[in-house]
Amino acid sequence: MEAGKGEPVATTGRLADIVRRASPRKGYSRIDPATRTFQAIRIWVNRELDGLDAFLARAVRRLAPGGRMAVITFHSLEDRIVKHTFRALQAAGEIGLTVRTKRPVVPSEAEIERNPRARSAKLRAVEVAG
Repeated sequence: MEAGKGEPVATTGRLADIVRRASPRKGYSRIDPATRTFQAIRIWVNRELDGLDAFLARAVRRLAPGGRMAVITFHSLEDRIVKHTFRALQAAGEIGLTVRTKRPVVPSEAEIERNPRARSAKLRAVEVAG
């Protein structure tokens, strides 16, 4: 790749250009190919996924009998952690937790039309036996 042979990648614009050139085009996409790269960097720098599973477990254990908790995720890494944590807590059986969303609730086409940012949202919910 030519990017490694030239000047250092010192700006976000340069990085975005490199990613766009390196990404194969498979037709039209509303999302810029560099978006995932910047998302991955942001997640790593901010340590956004560290401790998510532990937080969910603590939060669920604080629910009163009959209490419910819903979590909205915006990318697959988050969603996977939420899904697996909820399922593991249910399987452990210690607090009588039931996963209320076998599959995530996703926005309708109408909602996405009104709010394009909702396109990647997924909602998962649990309930403590009451």
